[in-house]
Amino acid sequence: MAIPQIELNNGIHIPAVGFGVYQTPPEETTTAVQTALDVGYRHIDTAAAYLNEAGVGEAIRRSGIARDELFIETKVWITDYGYDATLHAFDKAAGKLGVEQIDLLILHQALPGEFNLTVDAYKALERLLADGKVKSIGVSNFMPDHLAQLLDATSVVPAVNQIEVHPYFRQSALLDVDAEHGILSQAWSPIGGITFYRDGSHGSTLEDPTILKIAAAHGKSAAQVMLRWHLQQGRQVIPKSVTPSRIAENFDVFDFELTADELAAIDTLDTGVRGGPEPEVMTRERFGLEIPEA
Repeated sequence: MAIPQIELNNGIHIPAVGFGVYQTPPEETTTAVQTALDVGYRHIDTAAAYLNEAGVGEAIRRSGIARDELFIETKVWITDYGYDATLHAFDKAAGKLGVEQIDLLILHQALPGEFNLTVDAYKALERLLADGKVKSIGVSNFMPDHLAQLLDATSVVPAVNQIEVHPYFRQSALLDVDAEHGILSQAWSPIGGITFYRDGSHGSTLEDPTILKIAAAHGKSAAQVMLRWHLQQGRQVIPKSVTPSRIAENFDVFDFELTADELAAIDTLDTGVRGGPEPEVMTRERFGLEIPEA
């Protein structure tokens, strides 16, 4: 099956659905990625801070799939911000992944309190892009003010902004800002693995009555409905799982279409409550992590 592609703002194409390995233990990563590649995924999203880039690289090596058929994305962690440090972060990532060129390299957080380091790190990404070591560059968890500061200080508009988006936390204003600048919104936690209500209680989008009703109407699962909701609204998604049946299920989202009313009904579920860490509290002191050389 030909995977639908989304064109980035620099003309590079990314598969509409990718495979994420956030919180996947290093020892399980290779098997999970191999399963995903066997299913048909061709975009793998990892990060230095996940400590499993080597497992991704091993799965890619074992797959025998031609390099030009794969889209590999990873992220630079905040402890490797700064021009020279970020250039070296590429070397570390490429070595673990076993590739010479990375398709998409992004900054994992904005680091608001030391934004000069963020800018220097992004300028290193621009250098890597100019040198052909990466095909595209971008950011993750950048809020509108972070994007404004970055755009003022750098030359290349990010190709993507990878952010928390799911039915209970839509981030509509940020999605609009991304779209205004031609930045693709890439949804992490696209089926709401981390979900809370406004009162702070925990809920699951997989058990939401509205989503389940829509799923029943299409003979699909709640997860498939949510992924379809993202795709029809122009977002790229990177669901994660280590369960083979769910890995396959999350990829089987191209044979049905939600109606305008169904999309609108899912939109109304937004609680405005973030599940992941607040981008504004990201500091090296609190979240520092030494990224190993290999």
